[in-house]
Amino acid sequence: MRKLKLSMGLLAIVFATLTVVSCKDSKKEHDNEDGHHSEMSSEGDQMEMNNESEEHHHAEGNDEHAHDKDASMKTREITASSKKNAATSAIIDGYLQIKNGLVADNKDNAAKGGTALLAAFSNFDMSKIDEAQHKEYMEIQESAKEHAEHIVKSPIDHQREHFEALSIDVTDLITLLGTDKVVYQDFCPMANNNKGANWLSEVKEIKNPYFGSKMLKCGSIKKQIN
Repeated sequence: MRKLKLSMGLLAIVFATLTVVSCKDSKKEHDNEDGHHSEMSSEGDQMEMNNESEEHHHAEGNDEHAHDKDASMKTREITASSKKNAATSAIIDGYLQIKNGLVADNKDNAAKGGTALLAAFSNFDMSKIDEAQHKEYMEIQESAKEHAEHIVKSPIDHQREHFEALSIDVTDLITLLGTDKVVYQDFCPMANNNKGANWLSEVKEIKNPYFGSKMLKCGSIKKQIN
């Protein structure tokens, strides 16, 4: 039995390692295709300096985005529901529209998903939740709407940053209230500065919203919901 547990543990480690290596290889191939090399020319150095200057120029504005994102990255204590709840479907649909827009590198479609998500929260029937769930729902709603608002009006890089935190909110919403949909929780080890990040998908096939066409297949399924 100890040998079996050891073997299973080793297989899990090997699988995780292969996922990370595969994602890194995918990123390296894309960088090479775009002509990015480790030894940069003087012109490339100047461009990098200009980019750093521009990033510094926008740093103060981005601080608010980072604060908003970090606020919803905190772990919530939620009692899981096993209900097949259709009341959350419109919210999940809006979220998935954002996800599919980011997968396709389409800022406008992601923004439309943000608008749909905001409408779904506005139309949500509060009578569908009990008193014990009310506080947690309101906290999730407030955070998710804030991220959706940023997604509606932001460039795609910032959309992806807010999508990471929004994914936590929508996952917590499903945990709290349940869903009648079949969704998959996926994981990208390269997102969030290589710390890794989750997202939800309606399909088994990995389609990465954090990198889009750069690393479309990077990631793995963590679990199936329903």
